[in-house]
Amino acid sequence: MSKWTAADLPDLTGRTVLVTGAGSGIGLIAAREFGRVGAHVVLGVRSPDKGRRAVAGMPGEFEVRHLDVADLGSVRSFARTWTGDLDILVNNAGVMDVPAARTADGLDVQTATNYTGPFVLTNLLLPHLTDRVVSVTSQLHRQSRLNVDDFDWRSRRYHPMNAYRDSKLALVLFSLELQRRLTASGSRVKSVLAHPGIATTTLAAHSSANVVNRLGFLLNDPEHGALPTLYAATQDVPGNAYVGPDGFGSIKGHPTVRKPGRAGLDGTTARALWRATAALTGIER
Repeated sequence: MSKWTAADLPDLTGRTVLVTGAGSGIGLIAAREFGRVGAHVVLGVRSPDKGRRAVAGMPGEFEVRHLDVADLGSVRSFARTWTGDLDILVNNAGVMDVPAARTADGLDVQTATNYTGPFVLTNLLLPHLTDRVVSVTSQLHRQSRLNVDDFDWRSRRYHPMNAYRDSKLALVLFSLELQRRLTASGSRVKSVLAHPGIATTTLAAHSSANVVNRLGFLLNDPEHGALPTLYAATQDVPGNAYVGPDGFGSIKGHPTVRKPGRAGLDGTTARALWRATAALTGIER
């Protein structure tokens, strides 16, 4: 069987795709490929100037808007000004292994960027969505020991990599509960997950985890790292599909549907986390 690549993307003319954190890395590659096949691509980025420079000269229809997913005021403002249909939302923005810090809303920065902000953004944009939500997670969610009662790191001693792992499991559980709610409401919108394997990007450049980038020959390059996102966003996959590389350990390769860790399939925990996150952020949906 031939391996799926970006050359297999369908024509997306007339479709609108929002990619958060698309100013660089896998998000930018995904945005570029969506634009190449005809989509109207909105880049939701913290630095619009950087975003505009990133897509300058690329073939396609791109729109750059300010969006800081760690700042709930920015998220709400962005969602409030959205008009018209949104076919595909890609929750791509993320940070990894960053020091303890709190946002203006009092939230843990890493958790807010990787999970809480996407939770709020998705809920606010749901009335506009026509096709699917793609949330970009990590295989490291399998190592998480998520504490639903303290997912925002208010009581526990903060550990940067543990916070990263927890935020990525939270995203997996979010997709599970979102899909349950969508199905229960009769919606045709899907919630799906993608992970890049281990890709040689700048995400961990500041971190001890960056040691993996020295083993590039064993890892996905950024172009291959973006393929699971592109596949999850455009292919006929089931709700809550978990798309990642097809190689050993899902570290590298071409996209295929796999399974998340067992903790990511716990519906009771997913519902409890949703309630806790809704209470923390004021989202009533």
